[in-house]
Amino acid sequence: MNGNDSSAKTVAVLGLGEAGSLLARDLVHGGAVVRGWDPDFHGDLSEIPRAASFAAAVDGADIVISVNWATVAADVAREALPLLHRGMIYADHNTAGPKLKEELAAIVAPSGASFVDVAMMAPVPPLGMRVGMFMAGSGAEELAAFYRRFGTPVGFIGTKPGEANARKLTRSVFFKGMSSSIYEALEAARAVGVEDWLRSDIIRTLVEADEATLDRVVDGTEKHAVRRGHEMRDAEAMLRELGTPTTMVTATAESLERIAREKKVPAHR
Repeated sequence: MNGNDSSAKTVAVLGLGEAGSLLARDLVHGGAVVRGWDPDFHGDLSEIPRAASFAAAVDGADIVISVNWATVAADVAREALPLLHRGMIYADHNTAGPKLKEELAAIVAPSGASFVDVAMMAPVPPLGMRVGMFMAGSGAEELAAFYRRFGTPVGFIGTKPGEANARKLTRSVFFKGMSSSIYEALEAARAVGVEDWLRSDIIRTLVEADEATLDRVVDGTEKHAVRRGHEMRDAEAMLRELGTPTTMVTATAESLERIAREKKVPAHR
C-alpha cells in the first residue's frame, strides 16, 4: 500500500452494476484512484474511470474489489490471481456462504495478497460507501481502516474468511424471512378486506418491541410449538381457500412441527 493518503491508493472495482458503480463513484469522490471494469458497461458511469480491460484494472492496484454475483466470484478471483501479489488486498463483496468465501481466500492465497470477506449489511443504494459492512480475513483490519476514510461504518472485523457473511446470512434468515411473512400476510389480509387493520397491527407490534420481545418470541415458539403448528395449518387452509400464496405459512407450520418433535413438546401446551 502506498502511504497513508487515500488519494494514493489505486482501487480496481470489478463489477459496475448498481452496487459497484456507487462504491466506485464514492471512492473517486473521496480521492482514490479508481479503475473500473465490467464486461458489459451500462448505466451512467460518467464519473468512474474505466479500464481498457480486466487486466488493466487489476494490474498494479493496491486494492481489488469484486462486486459481482456469487456465481461468478470464483471465476473472477481466478482471473485476477496472476495479477495479484503480496501487499495487495483482494476484497470480495459478494453475498455468499462461508464455504465459498473460504474457497476464494484459497484461490487468492498463492499470490501472497491479503483476502477480505466483505458483507454489506444493507442495500448499497443510496448509501454507497456509507453502507454498513462486516469484514473478515487477513486484510480486514487494513481494509476497514481505509474504508472508514470514506465514511464506511465497519461493525465487525474477524480473521477467518466467511465470518462476515455468516453473520449477514443469519441475519437474512431473520429479516428476509420476516419480510416475506409480512408480505404474504398482507396478501391474505387484502383478500379478506382487513389489510389496513393488519398494517396498523404490524406497525404497532414493531414499534412496541423491546429487548424482552425476543425472549418471548423464542421461548413462546418452543413452549407453544404444537398449538401454534395447528394454528398455522388452519391459516394455511384459509389462504388456500382465498387463493393467496401459502409459501411462508406452510414453512412456518413445518418449522413448528419440527420444533415440537425435536424438543418433545407436550401436545397439551
